Amino acid sequence: MDDKYGINVKKWARGHQARVEDFLSSEHSTDEVEKMLGIHLQKLQFLQHERLVHLIVVFFTIVITLFALAVVLFLPDTLLASGPIFLVFLVLLAFYLAHYFFLENTVQHWYRLYERLLDKLN
Repeated sequence: MDDKYGINVKKWARGHQARVEDFLSSEHSTDEVEKMLGIHLQKLQFLQHERLVHLIVVFFTIVITLFALAVVLFLPDTLLASGPIFLVFLVLLAFYLAHYFFLENTVQHWYRLYERLLDKLN
């Protein structure tokens, strides 16, 4: 199994999004639309949970990065040790922010897909 150590969230999200957009491009019965709506809502909840977890992680990473910056600025004698630590957390923060940006935009797009699925019911 290729997800032994966790799923690739970006691949998973793109796959689901492609299925829903493909579904929306053709005609379906009310029962099929309701089934797809249920599947989409469940996956949307998964993605919202992932987004919340990453928001918490990003918050704490920001706090640690700011603390490391404060150590660098106010204790210049420790620059050899605190400087690399600050840089590591700064790079880590950049990657977390990029991933959170992806999650946030994907959730917002999935809200629009949800609305389009509801429109298909009417």
